[in-house]
Amino acid sequence: MHNITVQELKQRKDANETLYILDVREPSEYAEVNMGAKLIPLGQVLSGQIDDIEDWKDKEVIVHCRSGVRSLNACMMLEQLGFINTKNLEGGIIAWVALNQ
Repeated sequence: MHNITVQELKQRKDANETLYILDVREPSEYAEVNMGAKLIPLGQVLSGQIDDIEDWKDKEVIVHCRSGVRSLNACMMLEQLGFINTKNLEGGIIAWVALNQ
């Protein structure tokens, strides 16, 4: 697992790269603000309920939450489940929103 900054992510999104972004917040948080990532709450990731992203195992998966703590735990679990390239978004959606205001 590595980290990625919101600045790096913004550059890559602006360049229209194909990105695999996972949001591990709760549905209510996602409804308030999101960047269009795939939503699978952390509890589901920790219990292995990741059928929707099984085909991402060999991709770079950028994981985010509100501040970067839950996504760190999700990255560790995803690696245990066979994901080979996870990246934790530093500062989470809080940093993303601050950058894009």
